[in-house]
Parts: sequence; C-alpha cells; structure tokens
Amino acid sequence: MNQLKTRLQALALLDRAFAAMTDEEIEAVAAGLPDDHRDALDTICGAREGGFSDPTARTLAMRATAVRGRMNGGLEQITTVVCDPCLAECIELLGDHSDNPSEEQLLEVTPTLIDHHGLGVVRLMLAASVAGEAAASEMLTRLLKHDETLGLPPEQREDTVVLVRPPADDEVRAKRKVAKEQKKAESAARREQQLRARNRA
Repeated sequence: MNQLKTRLQALALLDRAFAAMTDEEIEAVAAGLPDDHRDALDTICGAREGGFSDPTARTLAMRATAVRGRMNGGLEQITTVVCDPCLAECIELLGDHSDNPSEEQLLEVTPTLIDHHGLGVVRLMLAASVAGEAAASEMLTRLLKHDETLGLPPEQREDTVVLVRPPADDEVRAKRKVAKEQKKAESAARREQQLRARNRA
C-alpha cells in the first residue's frame, strides 16, 4: 500500500509540474526539440501522419493526452520526450554524480539548465525523475515543494459554485399553491371513486 501511495504522489507531482507550464513554454520547448523527438511527441498525442502543423493544436493535444495519461503512462511518455535534451545535459554537467547527486551539486547545475531549457522543463525533468524512482527522489521532491526557484506554484483548486435558487415572487407562490391544492383535490377524488367502486362490489 505504501508503494502505491508513493507512486500516486510522484505522479501527482509530475502532473503539477506539467500543468504549471504555460502554453508558450510548451510551444517553445516543442519547437526546439529535434525532429525525431517532435515526431514521437506528435505520435504519442494522436496526430495523423505528418504530425501537427499548428503549435497551438499540438499544445492542446499534449495537455489532453497528459490528463488522460496520468495512470496509463501517457503523461510520462510526453515528459520523457520533452525532457530528453535537458536530462542529457544535466547528466553531462553532473558527471560522476549524475546517478545520485547531492542537493548542492544539483543546485550548482540548475541555473545553466534553466538558462538553456527553461524553468518549466527543468521542474518537469526533476518531477519525472521522482516518478522514475530516482535514488535522489526524496531530495528532488523537497526541492519541487519548497525551493525558492524550483518550487512548484501552489495547486489551483477550483472552488465549488453553489447555485442558490432565487426567492419566488408572490405570483409564482400563488400558482404553486393552486397547483398543490389541485393535486390534493384530484387525489381525494380518486380515493372516493375507489371506495364507491368497492361498495358496489
């Protein structure tokens, strides 16, 4: 049960990191991907042969695929493709420490990664590493939740809207009263008719 809970928390973090990216950030990172990466991304997102010609359509498809793919792997597939160049540079910069970097080592390279790939992609890469059960997952999670730069924005919770029925005016109330009394009269008439029928029998 603990493993399932950890897995769900990791996916929720990944979902937050992707949702926090603006449409402009997503379009920019998609445009900067190598052609084969972009083709793979379009395939994951259900594009027809030739891929998406409109960046806005691609972004909408990515968001829709991410929402549907929280549990079936679609979100992680998108993340893998989008973050691949950033992850490759991160591994190169960390060198021998790439498998399990310390917080200090990671924070030393993140400014360069942010400069080259954007904050949204770096956050997404870190969240993907947590979902991939990286050795440094605990530290990465802490950074994504609390670091001044890398910390994700608070979750946007939609308030429940309660619709209040407007008060009925006098005319409406009078009509309702008449309809109620009419139903009572009809019900009484039916009962009286049933009693007469039984007495005749």
